[in-house]
Amino acid sequence: MFSSMIQNLLSSSGQSNAMQRAVQMNSYIQKYNSEWTPVEKTAQKPQQEIQSFDKVLKNSTTVKFGDLITNPSTRVNAQLYTAQATGSEKLTPRQKIQEIVSRMSKKHGVDEKLVNALIKQESGFNPNAKSKVGAMGLMQLMPSTAKGLGVTNPMDPEQNVEGGVKYLKSMLNKYNGNIILALAAYNAGPGAVDKYDGVPPYKETQNYVRSILATYL
Repeated sequence: MFSSMIQNLLSSSGQSNAMQRAVQMNSYIQKYNSEWTPVEKTAQKPQQEIQSFDKVLKNSTTVKFGDLITNPSTRVNAQLYTAQATGSEKLTPRQKIQEIVSRMSKKHGVDEKLVNALIKQESGFNPNAKSKVGAMGLMQLMPSTAKGLGVTNPMDPEQNVEGGVKYLKSMLNKYNGNIILALAAYNAGPGAVDKYDGVPPYKETQNYVRSILATYL
């Protein structure tokens, strides 16, 4: 409900009253403006200890919502909390890779520890790694494999890890969850695993599987 003064101001009409209404309304606004002291106009006070966000929330539960508008005695510098949050989000390159690995492993249902062991073996967590035969990125995707997985930029960590995890998942599915055969297929190709009905008799592949299992287990 409007106060009687505001109702009279709103209901009055005619050119003769226009100026009077404007003056009254201006006085009404100035009256409330004088009761509101902006933060920047207050006397500078000693810097207070920054409260935790949880503590600010807890204190605010004792304040009526209306009082926060008409009498904002509690002042929170939101920029302080924004700056703190931004700082916590500054990750190292390795931490960014780990975040991607964790997310993609969960997305495609593959053991994150296994993916980490594979990446360590393939590229040593170097997103710019390239092999002599053309394998690229963290999970060393071959161009044809990357294309088949929908990876448009194998050197992009996000795309590379998702493509590699998807491929590893497909090998695990093909060999009914047999990690040894899946890893052998990741290295030598499923054709070689099928041909020899197990880990191919290639020294590179055998050492590859042995090294990853040592890290994983």
